[in-house]
Amino acid sequence: MDKLIIRGGVSLRGEVEVSGAKNAALPAMAACLLTDAPISLQRVPRLGDVRTIVALLSYLGVKAEVTQEALTLCAAGVGQFEAPYRLVKTMRASVLVLGPLVARFGRARVSLPGGCAIGPRPINLHLAGLEKMGAEISLDGGYVEAKASRLKGARIAFDVQTVTGTENLMMAASLADGVTVLENAACEPEVTDLAVLLNRMGARIEGAGTSTITVEGVESLQGALHEVIPDRVETGTFMVAAAITGGDVTITGCLPRHLEAVSNKLHEAGIGVEEGDRSLRVWADGPVRGVNVRTHPYPGFATDMQAQVMALMVTAEGTSVITETVFDSRFMHVNELLRMGANIRVVGNAAFVQGVPRLLGAPVMATDLRASASLILAGLAASGVTTVSRVYHLDRGYEALDEKLLGLGANIERVAE
Repeated sequence: MDKLIIRGGVSLRGEVEVSGAKNAALPAMAACLLTDAPISLQRVPRLGDVRTIVALLSYLGVKAEVTQEALTLCAAGVGQFEAPYRLVKTMRASVLVLGPLVARFGRARVSLPGGCAIGPRPINLHLAGLEKMGAEISLDGGYVEAKASRLKGARIAFDVQTVTGTENLMMAASLADGVTVLENAACEPEVTDLAVLLNRMGARIEGAGTSTITVEGVESLQGALHEVIPDRVETGTFMVAAAITGGDVTITGCLPRHLEAVSNKLHEAGIGVEEGDRSLRVWADGPVRGVNVRTHPYPGFATDMQAQVMALMVTAEGTSVITETVFDSRFMHVNELLRMGANIRVVGNAAFVQGVPRLLGAPVMATDLRASASLILAGLAASGVTTVSRVYHLDRGYEALDEKLLGLGANIERVAE
């Protein structure tokens, strides 16, 4: 198990390129199950979660080939329809194989998923949608079993917006008989990116990126070549890294339109943000002002950026209120920031942050993926040495983050615990 040792106080400067989006790559990989033709995906990040999905798909019978240019997946030889607990337990996104398996093969048995400990994220909306499409659903020993001779188009209204639920049912509907309408669908860019891939495979999907998605089912889908969109959370993390260290960083290979909520908050805090076509320059040459943040589904402020912005607000002038509306238990990084001298009080789903003149390096422990990034950012700004342990969480969702920070001048070292 590795840990990161950070000697803070260095202003980050230079240029960094972001990787493909983990949360777009995972559903795109699951989509290979919808066809017996090869799917080639470019810009797939090399991450723990990606390796987990590859292992799961390989177990099902998918052939995977990795080159410098692309990850190619071919599901022509699928003969297994169960996603076992040992492969699903570490990652919630594994449930994305459920819809494609039922749609193409008429059956699936998938273990109830795991993932980061940031509160309950039930898949009941996935299952209710599949039932409306004619699937028989049962629960047995921690497994979901689904059967259908062929799924039927249906009108499905989500009680709350769900990204993986929207993706799962959109994939399932692509091979269903008739038209499916998803109402109150998630609008995230990763959902839109999956729809682009599915349409390249021959699906008929309209409205992705809005709250109403219409899918006209087809008999079969074909292969496709697709480039995964840039990771907006990694982009946002580097934006905060520049701000919290008083640096000047240019982020390339990103899509600024996906970061408008973050850019707006940084502007409000007194941070300079300059947008290019596929780049962002972020700099801080003065004091950072405290701002209030409330998480919302896209296009609101992403819950996956809440912990990183809290690290920035810890050293900002004045008081900030950060309200988490998407997930329960997503303030577990607070206790670790307190160890570094932060002044934070949590009341229900709100964190009241009083800025302090400086943070002090300390040994801290990551509790989940985005908390890992938050603690690293705090360590970059702190005086002295910060040791972040349990960074296996980080490696699930960030490709070589420590190496990229090194390239910007950070004093950061990875060592074995």
